[in-house]
Amino acid sequence: MTMQKTAIDLCRALVRCRSVTPEDGGALGVLQEFLSRAGFSTERVGFSEAGTPDIDNLYARAGTDAPFLVFAGHTDVVPAGEAANWRFDPFAAEIADGAIYGRGVADMKGGIAAFAAAACAFLSRHGPDRGSIGFLITGDEEGPAINGTEKLLRWAHEKGERFDHCIVGEPTSQRALGDTIKIGRRGSLNGTLVVEGRQGHAAYPERADNPLPKLIALLAALNAPLDKGTAHFGPSNLEIVSADVGNPAFNVIPARAQARFNIRFNDRWTPETLTAELRARLDATGTKYMLIFEPCNALPFLTEPSVFTALVSDAIAKKTGRKPELSTSGGTSDARFIRAYCPVVEFGLSGATMHMADEHAAISDIETLTEIYAAILEEYFCRNRA
Repeated sequence: MTMQKTAIDLCRALVRCRSVTPEDGGALGVLQEFLSRAGFSTERVGFSEAGTPDIDNLYARAGTDAPFLVFAGHTDVVPAGEAANWRFDPFAAEIADGAIYGRGVADMKGGIAAFAAAACAFLSRHGPDRGSIGFLITGDEEGPAINGTEKLLRWAHEKGERFDHCIVGEPTSQRALGDTIKIGRRGSLNGTLVVEGRQGHAAYPERADNPLPKLIALLAALNAPLDKGTAHFGPSNLEIVSADVGNPAFNVIPARAQARFNIRFNDRWTPETLTAELRARLDATGTKYMLIFEPCNALPFLTEPSVFTALVSDAIAKKTGRKPELSTSGGTSDARFIRAYCPVVEFGLSGATMHMADEHAAISDIETLTEIYAAILEEYFCRNRA
């Protein structure tokens, strides 16, 4: 069986596992068995924390020497939604029109299958003596991200594991496979703004204190541009995602109004400097308010362009003819945790259909992605350029 066919079969087997966060659905077991048969030492590692679901994770390693290249990803997926909105059963991994359909094909079971197939083929050809290949696989990326990659990394570090580089198989490609590599991510900060008023009859506003005009003015202050971007990042962006008073009546002035917002911020800011800036803007309005921020575990980071990023880019260009853009756009990922342990880049399939009904990935893309990962492994371990 070819490496590419192996990747397709493994992808379909993973998709058939209903691993909707926090359920594993057997996905980690499928991958663990596949890697174990190829000679990887594997270990299931579970973590717990009050108020969050227990999560199983998978760690695997082949080889004992440096350099150590590790692949990271997640087998958990978002809910499929209404099955009636899908062309096929979202967990059947049906093939049609040259693509595999199913929840998690793009995000990111196709990437896991491609790297696993490439890594096992590499071991079959070269053995484990050129360095080490590892896997950090979680079941908690789409959920709270409390009992997953961050704790798995800490566990591995305490065992003495030291990674040289990491590739996260997130679906980074935009219009065509290989057009984008993520070399960093923006931070993410969530906040709630609350304004108190006094409830009253809408016909007698002098007897009430409407908090809504105050909230609107405060939101206008928050919504002004934060910056113009930095060398590798676009401008930071604040999005108001809800404004609520809980008032079903037309003739009642509400007593309280609140809005929630999310900020995707670049490397000009830390959560501390950003919250200070927002409070200063609100204070300048002279309006009383309450501002509450959620705990932030998503900081901006950048993997500076290097020999490693060039190696990945060259492998992509040779297989696709495309020179990938080095990007920091998009949402957060588990790379934000990995960057504290080693340089990390993200590269995988197209994300055009991720989290949608009829999520799918072209078979040709999964096959080519497998070839790209194989080329990266050859270059990394066999030509001594890493």
